[in-house]
Amino acid sequence: MDLKDPSLYINRELSWLQFNTRVLAQTRKEELPPLERLKFIAIYGTNLDEFYMVRVAGLISLYKAGIQETGPDRLTPAEQLAAIREYLHTEKQELETRYNTITAELENEGVRIRPFAKLDPSLQEKLRETFYEEIYPVIIPIAIDATHPFPHLNNLSFGLAVKLQDREGNIKHGLVRIPRLLPRFLKADHTFVPIESLVEHFIGDLFPGYSEIASTPFRVTRNADLAIEEEEADDFLEMMEEGLRSRNKGQIVRLELTGDADADLVEFLNSHLHVESGDIYYYRSIPLNLGALWQIVGEKSLAHLLLPGYTPKTLPPFDKEEIFSAIEQQDSLLYHPYESFEPVVKFIQQAAADPETLAIRMTLYRVGTKSPIVKALIDAAQDGKQVTVLVELKARFDEENNLRWAKRLEDAGAHVVYGIPGLKVHAKIAQVLKRRNGQLKSYLHLATGNYNPGTAKIYTDISYFTARKDFNNDATRFFHFLTGFSSYAKLQTLYMSPLQIKQKLLKLIEQEAAHGSEGHMILKANSLAHPEIIRALYKASQKGCKIDLIIRGICCLRPGVEGVSDNITVSSIIGKYLEHPRIYWFKHDAPGCYISSADLMPRNLDRRIELMTPIFEENLAERIEQILSLQLADNQLRWILQSDGNYTEVHPREGERPVNSQELLEKYVNKLYDRTRKHDSSKGSNYVKRLAEKLLKES
Repeated sequence: MDLKDPSLYINRELSWLQFNTRVLAQTRKEELPPLERLKFIAIYGTNLDEFYMVRVAGLISLYKAGIQETGPDRLTPAEQLAAIREYLHTEKQELETRYNTITAELENEGVRIRPFAKLDPSLQEKLRETFYEEIYPVIIPIAIDATHPFPHLNNLSFGLAVKLQDREGNIKHGLVRIPRLLPRFLKADHTFVPIESLVEHFIGDLFPGYSEIASTPFRVTRNADLAIEEEEADDFLEMMEEGLRSRNKGQIVRLELTGDADADLVEFLNSHLHVESGDIYYYRSIPLNLGALWQIVGEKSLAHLLLPGYTPKTLPPFDKEEIFSAIEQQDSLLYHPYESFEPVVKFIQQAAADPETLAIRMTLYRVGTKSPIVKALIDAAQDGKQVTVLVELKARFDEENNLRWAKRLEDAGAHVVYGIPGLKVHAKIAQVLKRRNGQLKSYLHLATGNYNPGTAKIYTDISYFTARKDFNNDATRFFHFLTGFSSYAKLQTLYMSPLQIKQKLLKLIEQEAAHGSEGHMILKANSLAHPEIIRALYKASQKGCKIDLIIRGICCLRPGVEGVSDNITVSSIIGKYLEHPRIYWFKHDAPGCYISSADLMPRNLDRRIELMTPIFEENLAERIEQILSLQLADNQLRWILQSDGNYTEVHPREGERPVNSQELLEKYVNKLYDRTRKHDSSKGSNYVKRLAEKLLKES
């Protein structure tokens, strides 16, 4: 069979929609507390916002420009848009059903989400005061007529459209803009009131002399992808700032309304917004802006309605104060969030404070708004240490935050690089150089995830610390490449995209395939969409090689096709934590195990600066293999991709014990932590290694 046949490829956008459906499916799990399930609705909504701002907006632009660009599945932009709209309009019913079920359960727990009109008089009176003291001075009523043009609406703007009548019977239209600085829900005891229902009640006070005929909440989504002409930029920083300002000027690509929206008001809105009918979504019973449900999920007094929190553990050798001595003694691997991210933070903080430190170099992609790592880098630069930081300003939706940090680092005296023209720098690497006992020593941290302590508590990722000379030599070459004019030079032990990782992976797949039915590979990533990688996996399957793929999100490979992908299984794990590591394991290769910042996507392997790290230490590689095996045995959080592109949820067979890989890994690290605290860790690292292996096998 021609391995380029479109029928062998699942459309990227439809595969992503399937992923978000799996997120929504978590809301059906009655064993989860109600607020935990509401959290998945918030995640679903946030995911969908970004999908529309970037992916759907891109397809609309292609369609309007008459471009018939297609991927391996050969679907045109028009065909993809039609399929997306049909899928999402159909899924709306399930979304509303799940939301209503969860909110009914929350009512039983004394937590209510209710509009102002359905509140008790005492609560209404309390919120009346809130309206006049805190909301009325901030919101903006806008008349729309010949002298008051329709206003510009920023991306994800939210407000009310109103139809009014004056005393002479004349019909007028207007808007009430609700700024983001106001809370989405007003809290009174354990009752959460959508702010628009309160504003709606006081429309007469906002437009005195007019009576309300109809009103409807609405929300708009714009094309938020930045088109940057890097080669034409004299000042990249200035260009990015201008690009961010233009984000709120992109074409409006989606309009969200309530289900009972007045038809005349909808026509009035769309006469100015010009949104395709398929991109107008009516919601009967759920609030607009589902991502704002995080306000309720994060309410501290309701923590009992979430899953119990987990405290990440710091294990040997990082349970001692001085981190660099531990790195000198042995290479170490951390699996977050089960193991604490604190050693990564200390790695930079201790380097910044140590007089022996000569230089700190690292890449920053998404670091968060209150980053202790960036603050430590600022301290180091102010202390006179050589600090070199690549801040990737093109990190989508983190551009503004990264701009702020870049300026602060520059002000402190750090050397800041804003990226590489034409390429995003997505690699996760930090290097510290010290002079110890008269010798120059290098220490390295390589990772699959970002330098962000916040997301490190909810994303699973791998950190790897080493003082290996060959790795550090490559790290030095890597940073010289980022900061200098040097032509591209290959790394010797590490692998860097765009010229090394794809070629290495293709070679590894081919080598493992040569072992036929004795071959086995496990590839874990967020997404699989690269046609060359997919074709290589198909060829390996045709030779009898066993291939287990653990792909959380997009997967364009179609498994289970006779004669092509019979030997390939595709699993997706959706649970309490967001599965984020990229791990590539090959049974017959030496070292056989690699961790990477790169997904199996064209953008990662062909258009980004990424790193892939071989794990040479057998005990660390075995530990990773055991984690992968545990996840493949999961029958609580795992989904299996079928050849028709749909996913089926895995359940325990009769007599089979339930296996929740995330829960078991929590228990495993807790046991390991308790055992190592009871025993003197001076027994040495081998004791800890043996104990870790024993407990993981028990899991």
